[in-house]
Amino acid sequence: MSQFLLVLVSGLASGAVYGLMGLGLVIIYRATDVVNFAMASLATLGLYVAVSLHDHGVATVLGILAAVAITVAAGLLVRETVIRPLGQGQLFSALVVTMGVSLIAESTAGSIWGDQPKSFPSLVDGTVRWSGAALPVQSLLTIGVAAVAMTLVGYLFARTTLGSAMRAVAESADTARVVGLSAQRLARISWALGLGLAALAACLYAPRSGLVPTALVAPLFRAFAGIFLGGLTSMYGAVLGGLTIGVLDNLAANYVSASFRDTFVFTFTVLVLLIRPQGMFGTRTFQRV
Repeated sequence: MSQFLLVLVSGLASGAVYGLMGLGLVIIYRATDVVNFAMASLATLGLYVAVSLHDHGVATVLGILAAVAITVAAGLLVRETVIRPLGQGQLFSALVVTMGVSLIAESTAGSIWGDQPKSFPSLVDGTVRWSGAALPVQSLLTIGVAAVAMTLVGYLFARTTLGSAMRAVAESADTARVVGLSAQRLARISWALGLGLAALAACLYAPRSGLVPTALVAPLFRAFAGIFLGGLTSMYGAVLGGLTIGVLDNLAANYVSASFRDTFVFTFTVLVLLIRPQGMFGTRTFQRV
């Protein structure tokens, strides 16, 4: 039971990271119809800046804030210079562009900081014993921080005027423009929020994984699995899908085989999508043909 509890907490911590990253992807997609493949690589640049600041004696918390700021600034620059000029409805073109930006960001990180693994500082160390299991405090902190961030995002969209405006733009940018809402301004806010969540997820993930230019590729693909499992247009689905992927991934690695953990997780995702193509919480759409 103590081993199962440890595996479960570790899975929830991983799932919280995937859920945060997936939530950022969904927010950006709903606001601008862009699947932002560059999100993880831009967050990696922020992580390298945080490590450099930490090496020069800057507090870890300030380094994390700098990582979030760098990620948001870089992402908004990418949107304004290479995504927005494509125009509306260019889903495939935007997807290819963000993949190219991702490769450029990874190459830039490798050129400046090198390809050798670096350690990323954690905010807390040690373990807490519960029911005979030694639970890492960093994992518990990851779950707690992610839960607070997700709750705040939920409150933003459900209870605030800004959140209502962002939901209106996500439903129909043209209609929102007719009633006086600035679609471009709200799109920038959505990108900033999504990128900030991705950077926070990266800062929670890096202390366990270490830092290389491609450190966030694996969690990005698991976040994609989570949002497809939960539903591409559902923020709640992105969170629950990410948590499900994280728990299943850890359970498979510990009780099935570490070599087949990805096979198990993605097979489960495919089976769910075969039964419910729109995901667990997505909305089925119909088109006249």
